[in-house]
This record gives sequence, structure tokens and C-alpha cells, in this order.
Amino acid sequence: MDSPSSRLIVALDFPDLRPALEVAKLIGREVGMLKVGLELFHAVGPRAIQELSDLGARVFYDAKLHDIPNTVAAAASAIGRMGVAMVNVHALGGIAVMAAAKEAVLRGASEAGFPSPLVVGVTILTSLSDAELSRELGFRESSAEVVPRLARLAQEAGLDGVVASVHEVPAIKQACGRDFLAVTPGVRPAWSSAGDQARIATPRQAVAAGADYLVIGRPITRAPNPGEALAKILSEMP
Repeated sequence: MDSPSSRLIVALDFPDLRPALEVAKLIGREVGMLKVGLELFHAVGPRAIQELSDLGARVFYDAKLHDIPNTVAAAASAIGRMGVAMVNVHALGGIAVMAAAKEAVLRGASEAGFPSPLVVGVTILTSLSDAELSRELGFRESSAEVVPRLARLAQEAGLDGVVASVHEVPAIKQACGRDFLAVTPGVRPAWSSAGDQARIATPRQAVAAGADYLVIGRPITRAPNPGEALAKILSEMP
């Protein structure tokens, strides 16, 4: 990464486009990417990605694709044609689903004349605790054991990296190598609240663990001055 700011992905979790564009105009060119998630995309559709891209921002579409391979491939091809910089697919869909997503999104981007986007696999949501994994979902292993295994599957499928908690990053790097990307949500500055995240870490902890990209939303986007909040976060990063 060229600079601490290039590691940051700012999550634009808004119910409409106006506040997302306001944040994008303030900081969109100062960070690595802006994240469009399910809330904003379902509110306004592909227009969100188009208008953010028009402002010069690189967009991570947090699509969390999870379906049969043919359906995922069709969706991924359409996403590639939107010109996104990154998109994700659920690793729990299996190798065939992840491989289909990677191939299709690259094909769609190429057909539309865009650079190849990064494709990463979602491992275990950072909102889930180990107790919930066991009690509600029936996992016999902890997230510390499940996540590296899913990361290896994602690597076998040809993905560029995975989305995972900061706490699993060292194990991911050990299992898949330093060049395999770790995208970490659940990052919160010490001065902000945890919100709905269960497995969280500070920006400094995320960088120290080896995270390549840090996803941060509300501490920046809901701050009275997003630019000042961004600067404060960058000052905390090594």
C-alpha cells in the first residue's frame, strides 16, 4: 500500500444517495475505496456506483454474492460491467461459486473496457460471535479455525483475498501467504462505539495484524466533520 489512507475503505451505509455523495465529495479521493453495501444499492441501484465513480472514487461493491454458480456468474458479469474496483462473494458458497464469480466479473469488466477488479471471499461475518457460530449455526470450530480454512478455499478458487475479522488476519496470512489480501470490517477507533459488531479492533491493531484494507463506516460518515474524523483515524495508524 502506498499510504495509510490507501488502506481505508469507507462504508457508505446510507438509505439514499444524497448523503453518500456528500461524503464522497469530501473524502472520496483521499481514501482507497468507498464501499457501496446492500442498503444503498437496494435503495438506488447501480446509479450509486456510477455516480460515485463519476466523482473519481474507486468503489467496493459489497454484494456478498451467494447462490448457485450460474446465478452468481450472471450477477458477477453484470457487476464487472459497472466498473467496480472490488466485489465480494460468500466463501461458504464453495469453490465452484467463487471461481464462477471471479471468471465472470473479470470477463464483464474486460468487455466494458474497465480494469480487472479485485474479487474477495466473505468468510465469517464480524457480527457473529463464536457462541453464535456454535449455538445457532452448528459450527463445531471457532472462527479462528473456520476462517483460515475458508481463506484457503478462496485462494484455491483464484480469489484475490478474503473479508475477515482483524483477529483472524495472522492465521490467514500464515495459511495463504502475505500477498493474499485481508479486508477487515469491524474496525473501530478507540473513541467510537462498537455498534453491531462483535469481533472488532482499532485501526492500529488492524494494521499491526497485517490487514491490507480496513473498512470503516460510521465513525467517519456520521461524524460532524468526516474530514476531521478521517484525519484523526489516519493519525492513529502506524
